[in-house]
Amino acid sequence: MRRRGTRGTGPRLNQWKGERASQVADQRQQARREKFFARARRALRVGRWILGIAAVVGGLTFAAREMGPVLQEWLEIRSVEVEGIHHVTKPEVVELLALKPGMGLHQVSTSFLAERVRVHAWIKDATVERRLPHLLHVTVLERTPAAIIRTGADHWLSDESGHLLSKLGREDDPTLPLLVGVESKYLLGGESRVRNTVQSGIVLARLIAATVDGRIEVDLANPLNVAAFADGVRFQFGSDALVDQWERFQKVKPSLKAVAFDGRKREGSEIDLRYDNRVIVRERG
Repeated sequence: MRRRGTRGTGPRLNQWKGERASQVADQRQQARREKFFARARRALRVGRWILGIAAVVGGLTFAAREMGPVLQEWLEIRSVEVEGIHHVTKPEVVELLALKPGMGLHQVSTSFLAERVRVHAWIKDATVERRLPHLLHVTVLERTPAAIIRTGADHWLSDESGHLLSKLGREDDPTLPLLVGVESKYLLGGESRVRNTVQSGIVLARLIAATVDGRIEVDLANPLNVAAFADGVRFQFGSDALVDQWERFQKVKPSLKAVAFDGRKREGSEIDLRYDNRVIVRERG
C-alpha cells in the first residue's frame, strides 16, 4: 500500500468561495481604483501649480522686457542733492558717487554709494536716499577741525580723533591749538598709538584754553613728559592722566601768586605737574 504524500505545513489561506469570494474581489478592485484616482488627482494638482508658476514667471519676464525701457525712464537719476557740506563741495561728492549716465534709482545700492562717499578725508559719515521719481539725496556729516599738527615745515589739519583732514603746507591757522613733536612717518601711517597721542594733546589743549588766553601749543615728542605752552607759561605733565593733573592745578590756582594769569608776570613761568600731589611753580630769568 502506498502512503499518500503529506502537504507541507504553512499559513492557512483564507479563500472564500461562491458569492462571498466575488464580493471580496470587487472590494479589492474598488480599493485599487480609488488609490489610482487619488494619485492622479495629486499629480494633477502638482501639474496645475507648476503650470501656474511657469505662467507667472513668463508673464513677469515678458512685462519686465516690455516695461523695462519705460521703468528706466520713469526712475532715471536726473539730479543729486547734497546736504550738510561746508568744506566738501557738491562736485566732489558727485564724483565719489560715480553714477553712470542713465542709471535708475532702482539700479543703485544706497549703502554702497554711502561707503564711496565716506572715503573722502573730510567726511565722517554719509547716508544716501532714493527720492522718487528722479532725485538721489545725500546727507553728509563732516569732520570738525580741532588742531594743527606741525611736522617739520608742514602743517596738517586734524580733527579731534587724530584723523588728518588736509595738508596745509606752510600755512597755519592760529585759531586752533598747535601740536608739535609728532613724527611725520607715523602720523601719515595712521598708527593708533600716534592717533591716541594726538587725541590726548587736543583734550589737554582744550582744558588749558578754558583757563589761559592765547594759542595753546602742546609738545608731544615725549608722551611721558608732555609740555604745553600758553601765553608765556610752560606746563609740564607726567605719564599719569593728563586731566587729573590739570584738575590738581585748578584746585591750587587761586592761591598761586607767582603766576597770576592776569597779564602780569607770566613770561618765563613754569608749572610742573609731574609729581603726585604737588604743583611746582618755577620762575625763569
